[in-house]
Amino acid sequence: MRARPQVCEALLFALALQTGVCYGIKWLALSKTPAALALNQTQHCKQLEGLVSAQVQLCRSNLELMHTIVHAAREVTKACRRAFADMRWNCSSIELAPNYLLDLERGTRESAFVYALSAATISHAIARACTSGDLPGCSCGPVPGEPPGPGNRWGGCADNLSYGLLMGAKFSDAPMKVKKTGSQANKLMRLHNSEVGRQALRASLEMKCKCHGVSGSCSIRTCWKGLQELRDVAADLKTRYLSATKVVHRPMGTRKHLVPKDLDIRPVKDSELVYLQSSPDFCMKNEKVGSHGTQDRQCNKTSNGSDSCDLMCCGRGYNPYTDRVVERCHCKYHWCCYVTCRRCERTVERYVCK
Repeated sequence: MRARPQVCEALLFALALQTGVCYGIKWLALSKTPAALALNQTQHCKQLEGLVSAQVQLCRSNLELMHTIVHAAREVTKACRRAFADMRWNCSSIELAPNYLLDLERGTRESAFVYALSAATISHAIARACTSGDLPGCSCGPVPGEPPGPGNRWGGCADNLSYGLLMGAKFSDAPMKVKKTGSQANKLMRLHNSEVGRQALRASLEMKCKCHGVSGSCSIRTCWKGLQELRDVAADLKTRYLSATKVVHRPMGTRKHLVPKDLDIRPVKDSELVYLQSSPDFCMKNEKVGSHGTQDRQCNKTSNGSDSCDLMCCGRGYNPYTDRVVERCHCKYHWCCYVTCRRCERTVERYVCK
């Protein structure tokens, strides 16, 4: 009789493995790391929530990275919420880390986006931390081999993308490389989408320049390679989310691969997000499938996009209400050098879904 609880635990664990529990993004629970935890001793690594053993080991051997990784976890949450603020699925469930609902537990289109964004964000944060001198193990990125163009010269401090990609992938991919954690199809999907996120980050590297010259003539420009802001990378990944491809795991040659479900004559493209399971429409609240519903969500009566009242409210209609907005107005510049403004109040009409 005493053995029954252990048997039940073993059965639950086996069921979790079969359903593909998303260990891969449980590290986003680092966003809740208390400020009181200094993260300056290796024993602190065991106190961090959501890490698999391989990530704990990486924490111990690269302790100086952990503040940056904690920052990255917070940035993932903010970037995802911002990117999907105008959609029925608004990424609110990401804040439940590490205990996600099925919208992120299963191989959905939404989990595809979060895996890609997480991989891009951690590498973005590390690359930028190298540039700002926050990490002792890296510095500015290398000077490009190609000439910068007429009137330009390489200088400044480039974002260290190569180091960011290396260390970011080591940390964020570690859970998917642990044996016996979920189905092979889920592992392949999550590793693929993580790589899509890093590819989007690579594509965001651009030449940035600063002018030099008499009276701002810009006769010479100092240039370096810098990453776009994370919101731009998230916007790129959202576009890929909207055109994501549903895949199946089936044999091709001697091994199983992910192939498009409806177009299995071609392999999956390296640039496309993929998912295994369809999502609900997220119109009605259903915690079992990770849907919070859209009741009481604000909508835009004049929009034709995803935030329109027709789409956001799923045809249920909406209720108007008035809101008072206080803002600065009648601003005046004074020489030299300050601005004074008055505070004005106006009434605006807003709408929420029934």
